[in-house]
Amino acid sequence: MSLTEQMIELARQAKAASRELSKLTTTQKNACLLAMASALENSKDEIARANDLDMIGGRESGLSSAMLDRLKLDEKRIRTMAQGLREVAALSDPVGRIMDERVRPNGLKLQKITTPIGVVVIIYESRPNVTADAASLCFKSGNATILRGGKEAIHSNRAIATVMVEAARRELAIFPEHAIQVVATTEREAIKELLSLTQYIDLCMPRGGEGLIRAVAECSKVPVIKHYKGVCHIFVDSEADLEMADSIVMNAKCQRPAVCNAAETLLVEKSIAGRFIPRIAARLWEKNVEIRGDDATCAALISPSGKLRPAADQDYFTEYNDYILNVRVVDDLKQAIDHINHYGSSHSDTIVTRNETHAKQFLAEVDSAAVYWNASTRFTDGGEFGMGAEIGISTDKIGARGPMGLDELCTYKWMGFGSGQIRA
Repeated sequence: MSLTEQMIELARQAKAASRELSKLTTTQKNACLLAMASALENSKDEIARANDLDMIGGRESGLSSAMLDRLKLDEKRIRTMAQGLREVAALSDPVGRIMDERVRPNGLKLQKITTPIGVVVIIYESRPNVTADAASLCFKSGNATILRGGKEAIHSNRAIATVMVEAARRELAIFPEHAIQVVATTEREAIKELLSLTQYIDLCMPRGGEGLIRAVAECSKVPVIKHYKGVCHIFVDSEADLEMADSIVMNAKCQRPAVCNAAETLLVEKSIAGRFIPRIAARLWEKNVEIRGDDATCAALISPSGKLRPAADQDYFTEYNDYILNVRVVDDLKQAIDHINHYGSSHSDTIVTRNETHAKQFLAEVDSAAVYWNASTRFTDGGEFGMGAEIGISTDKIGARGPMGLDELCTYKWMGFGSGQIRA
């Protein structure tokens, strides 16, 4: 079977499964999700062995330490995946909700009802937990999903999907076996073939680096929900609590630097820069973070060898996914907002301040999917937002924006209830 034929078969099976999924009750879907969660925990050794193969391959291919961290599945992360499924099961079913209801003068009753999108393709890199997150959210919202992870995680992704499907089939005899599918081939051409099948595929969501997302958006003939990169900012205002600012900066940069909601640039108001920058730099250097500073930042610091360098303009546009942080001194709140709106990626940005007026101006004028006052950018996450697992984070302005959970995986249709009305 040719690659084209393989992708057509995959997409046809998904479309057929999406029709069957729409018939399942909330109780049936939740029972399957709970069975999947238990199966992931019970199959942790099997999943870990598959992940070991990917980790070996990742080291041999030269993946960075940050990317290897994204790839790694330990017992804690497997438990977290399972817990994510249980949280999705506990959420309200998004399908069938009445969004609007009206009766026209002629007596025709209209309802706007949430419905599944249909077939959703998820294309992602490195993080195999996305397999469970995406599949569970698509399933709960009545969508069939086709998962295309990176070649570095192929063994982990297959193992996770197999465990989930087999558990659901044991739990529910009418579970459609093609509701969750993993693209078996790692050939790049498979993506282009799959995303040309507009008669079967309804939506694509790429998750990964900017290069992957742009490549998908450029080749796809089906709608794509995107976030190109996560260039997230922290602005420490002149009226900030500096101990709070310390904590937020360290969390946003160092907790998991390889994720899209990690901070890449720190902006500091000039009146406190002399006090704050040396203290936060010392803490960052303890974590081996390289600082790329503007002239004022470099002048304020005496650094260990290799831990400080001048920032180039392009650095402010860069998502490092690594232990690197830009630091810039700004004149005031307006300059901070202008910097973020120019260099940022409309993902997540935060202000640290005691001044409510400054905070409200920042929240209103920063044009990002998530903006915060006195909190880490790391909260931009479906689980942290109470959505259970998330399927991705959108920086688009049309349709879904920010973390995407169950509600964002639904579309709607209008239902009309008449008694013989005809249009004059």
